[in-house]
Amino acid sequence: MKNSDALVLGIETSCDETAVGIVSGRKLLANVISSSVEEHARFGGVVPEIASRAHLEAMPNVIKQALSEARVSIEDIDAFAVTAGPGLIGALLVGTSSASGLALAMDKPLYGVNHLSAHIAVDSLNSDHELNPAIALLVSGGHSSILQVNDLTSDVITLGSTIDDAAGEAFDKIARILELGFPGGPAIDLDAKSGNPNAIEFPRGLTLARDLVEHKYDFSFSGLKTAVSRYLAKTPEYIRADVSASFQEAVVEVLLLKAIAAAKEVGIDTLIIAGGVAANSRLRALAQERADKAGIQLRIPPMNLCTDNGAMVAAIGSLAVAKGLRPSELGFEANSSSGITRPIF
Repeated sequence: MKNSDALVLGIETSCDETAVGIVSGRKLLANVISSSVEEHARFGGVVPEIASRAHLEAMPNVIKQALSEARVSIEDIDAFAVTAGPGLIGALLVGTSSASGLALAMDKPLYGVNHLSAHIAVDSLNSDHELNPAIALLVSGGHSSILQVNDLTSDVITLGSTIDDAAGEAFDKIARILELGFPGGPAIDLDAKSGNPNAIEFPRGLTLARDLVEHKYDFSFSGLKTAVSRYLAKTPEYIRADVSASFQEAVVEVLLLKAIAAAKEVGIDTLIIAGGVAANSRLRALAQERADKAGIQLRIPPMNLCTDNGAMVAAIGSLAVAKGLRPSELGFEANSSSGITRPIF
């Protein structure tokens, strides 16, 4: 099957969002999300069992809403796509089982796709620009990576990744310490708006000359997390907004320093920033400033397409169909720890 205008329905259930998106080629027709984040907030993080049950309960209605929003019927769908990894295994199985059942019942091709690749693929929606080649800075709750995207469906090279906490994970942990609630990213972003980003000089992990020898494009945020904890312990009269702003600045500066450097060294003048942390207002603003200065074209998805969503899954499914790639075999296994080098399962 090779069709650049195929109608593709994508299902995303890797964590706490039950999401379904529908695209026609590169045109986004529907993007419906049901989040169980409020059920997890009292635990300070996502509880896998709760997430899986929430997916089971929400799936039928989310699919119906997406079809209604797109003004199509299930019979009109040309192909299905679903996140097969990485993610919470129980949550992934709800999505892959649902998509497999639909594909089998409708006798339509099914593509099991990589969650990380899908975050980058969302850049293709509602546009006609070239997606490849590009440097991608992928930053989320579970992943922080710099990628060289030669072909998103078949050729992605990891230039660097986190060696401990991911950026989004660091935001959640510091927000918990500051009693800002869960999820931490939006909470710190909001709190930081009234703070001074230069008030506290927190460390920039893996940016010293000796670190760059072995970890040129890698990230480390555990030391930053420890530095914030120690600062709070020895500074009882701390100003919370200043802590939020200074912490956020340390994270954002390291992310952009390494991403811009990678683009320059590889010789690719397009930088895509994707993943949940791409919704951070300071990252978006500083990225534009640094990219303009470096002569690099910056692309960041709209805010509503940065966090986990079904549109991104449908988007990479649509790219696979347009290239005529072979669909996944029914019964393919979900993989909770799959790397981005496997875009299609």
